Amino acid sequence: MTQKNSPTSIMRLYLDTADVSQWERLMPLGVFHGITTNPLLAQRAGLIYEDIDWSQMAERAVALGAQELHGQVPNTSENALDWAADFYNSCKHAGGEGVVKIPLTDDGIKLATAVKSLGGKILMTACYHSKQMILASALEADYIAPYFGRMSEAGLDAEQHLNQMQRMTASSKTRILVASLRSIDHILTLTEQGHDCFTISPDLADDLLTDPLTRQAAADFERAAKG
Repeated sequence: MTQKNSPTSIMRLYLDTADVSQWERLMPLGVFHGITTNPLLAQRAGLIYEDIDWSQMAERAVALGAQELHGQVPNTSENALDWAADFYNSCKHAGGEGVVKIPLTDDGIKLATAVKSLGGKILMTACYHSKQMILASALEADYIAPYFGRMSEAGLDAEQHLNQMQRMTASSKTRILVASLRSIDHILTLTEQGHDCFTISPDLADDLLTDPLTRQAAADFERAAKG
């Protein structure tokens, strides 16, 4: 039987985009706990990562209902620690909580302890193997983000790796935030196996939110209500 994160854990969905117009469209629905970003998502949104005003981004995210904003360090140099401190402060000032994303590289692992000492939450990202759950747990990371879709595309048994990671949560405080999802079927399968924390792209969110039969039933109800 698959081990769940905890008896009291609840489903958490994160909107996975740096496109503020998508935030404004989808966050008011109230189903997303927070927003996740990274340099690639910023690039796709037409943003230059080093030029982002995180104070403005955090204020907009919180105003739209985000409890957490996840931002990735631009690199793993010593300057990344200053970036993390500024990011945490921006989120706190906006009334939300910042989560700093750090890649699971040698340099990223070294950086993680220093970032965590700032007092905020950290997420170890770019996870491709269940063994990396051991590292995230040892670092007492708040989250780890396995790239489910990319793992499968690389020829890895993504489902097996995530099941192994899920069983490890019995002795870990690190929560699995599944990223790089390609379809609703992925979410359904992983939810059945006990996963309850996912990043979702705007396209995937639209698919999750839409069912033609439900829309038809609602339209029928409205027509009946009008007599």
